[in-house]
Amino acid sequence: MLIVDTSLWIDVLRNADKRGALEAAISGDDVFLTRFTQIELLAGAPREEQWHRLATYLDGQRYLEPEPDTWRQAARTFFELHRLGTPAHSPIDCCIAEIAIAHKALLLHHDQDFGLIAALRPLQERWLEL
Repeated sequence: MLIVDTSLWIDVLRNADKRGALEAAISGDDVFLTRFTQIELLAGAPREEQWHRLATYLDGQRYLEPEPDTWRQAARTFFELHRLGTPAHSPIDCCIAEIAIAHKALLLHHDQDFGLIAALRPLQERWLEL
């Protein structure tokens, strides 16, 4: 089971030539998104037409949802990283990581925050350069 982070979708949206590399990386696996990816991609759409195209595509995807303790654990992870002097850039990344941990999913990404989180939490993650 895989979660594909927003960072990889942005790479593909910015450069369609990277789509094949992402497809190869996720081939044969159950692929999921988080609602954070849905929000981030739609919020970043530059034009109305692209927003609607993305919304239609994202409506057809499968999502892993947070567990009741996701929010508290994500806040704790963000707090601990800051306390250790290696702060994550976004508490949203901590939420995505906690969703992956709860569902025992491998998180594919292109975002330094997840490596920091994995040093502190049992996150299965893989940096993917497309």
